[in-house]
Amino acid sequence: MSNSHLFLPSGFIRTPLQNGLGRYIPQLQRVTLKFCKNNGGSRGVRDFIESDLMEFAKSNPGTVVYLKPRRHRSPCMVAEYLNGEREYLSCHEFSRQEVHKWLSYMCTRSGIPVMRFRKYQHTDYPTIQGVWNPFTHQAPEISVAEFPHEVLSKPADLRPSATEQLIEIFKRTQIEEPASKPGQ
Repeated sequence: MSNSHLFLPSGFIRTPLQNGLGRYIPQLQRVTLKFCKNNGGSRGVRDFIESDLMEFAKSNPGTVVYLKPRRHRSPCMVAEYLNGEREYLSCHEFSRQEVHKWLSYMCTRSGIPVMRFRKYQHTDYPTIQGVWNPFTHQAPEISVAEFPHEVLSKPADLRPSATEQLIEIFKRTQIEEPASKPGQ
């Protein structure tokens, strides 16, 4: 077990500019793929560019993709987000699928640096009533009852099934038919 999580910056869960409450705006602004045309370590990046790059660009129209060939250098990917953060990833010896996975991972990120959460819930407008839980508005006898309990173990809105309704209709018609025959 490592203690590396202790050295991460800590903070609260947040989303950039309440993204997703109205319209979702992808936070990835641009991606730069740097690769060598001849180096074997860039083969996966070159294969991705040849086969999957056009599909990626069509499915992510809000993201600009730059290709930067460089000689005798290891391949890398630089992602720039709307909040100004940059993320650098070395793609040395990556396969085409790995490049695609990392690119889709960067597309779903918000650009906020990875951090250790202080609490798993946070609001800008705290309440004095406390945090809601599923037992907030329940009857108090539930907390002292011993289960299985005859009354409390049944569903609250138990409706008859379709089969039970048909059987009930059949029984009613059986009772009505003999009563109507003698008086004809």
